[in-house]
Amino acid sequence: MHDSEAEVRGAVCTQLDGLAGLGNSEAIVGRLQAPLQELVDDPSQHVRATLAKHIGSLCRVFGKEGTIEHLLPLLLRLLKDSFPDVRLNIISKLDAVDSVVGIDSLSQSLLPAIVELAEDKQWRVRLAIIEYVPLIASQLGVQFFDEQLSSLCMSWLGDPVYSIREAATVNLKKLTEVFGVDWARATIIPKILIMATHPNYLYRMTTIFAITMIAPSVTPDIVRDMILPSLEGLVNDPIPNIRFNVAKSLEPLTEVLRKSADTAQLEESIIRPTLARLEEDPDPDVRFFAHRSVTAIGAMSA
Repeated sequence: MHDSEAEVRGAVCTQLDGLAGLGNSEAIVGRLQAPLQELVDDPSQHVRATLAKHIGSLCRVFGKEGTIEHLLPLLLRLLKDSFPDVRLNIISKLDAVDSVVGIDSLSQSLLPAIVELAEDKQWRVRLAIIEYVPLIASQLGVQFFDEQLSSLCMSWLGDPVYSIREAATVNLKKLTEVFGVDWARATIIPKILIMATHPNYLYRMTTIFAITMIAPSVTPDIVRDMILPSLEGLVNDPIPNIRFNVAKSLEPLTEVLRKSADTAQLEESIIRPTLARLEEDPDPDVRFFAHRSVTAIGAMSA
């Protein structure tokens, strides 16, 4: 760990996983504390990134109390490292820490830093945070989520990077599965639908992506009462990409509507007439995707 060559120090960090197999050991803990402190401040960003990738495995060696006392402060410093790969590697391995100390202790110690990283300038770091949110949410409960993380999750829908917006819609689907349909109806769906009238077309596009993603996880009456009215307003959107994504979304929405006798008739009264209008759209891409959805919905009935 004290070698003058960064490559050697990095190689040592890769061996930390092997120590985890030894289980909790006070002797090992005592010998590791000072070297780990030095590695966290190593001048080589690549050494720090390697350490961040493997340090979580030491939680099994340090045990719950040792991890809380000695490792969590180091993890917090690594979460604030100036090199994005260090931050990313810590986030991607937080489940190893959670398995030892529990999500409550982890969140109390690291949540402020995690929230700060949700706006990290590196999109890969933001993406890693998004993917970690459902685990935090499932462990800490709906009240904590609504108070601490809800606005954060909605803000990702407006991220300038497409991969973040896409991951944010998947995140909302997972949260709906965690907290239930009633929560989604009251909390996130209204916020998603507000974006359907946003002047920036990317927000309107994200609305379509989000409701298409969560639709299989909600009830037919939500599609009927909340989602369809908003989509009808986007059928005449001036942006062709919006209109053809409306056409694409009507296929999965039809599957949901067919689950209930109370909503199944909307296929004939709303879905098919809407697609017929889009099949006559002046834009060829809109006509193409409208026809494809018509064909797909027809195949469902076969």
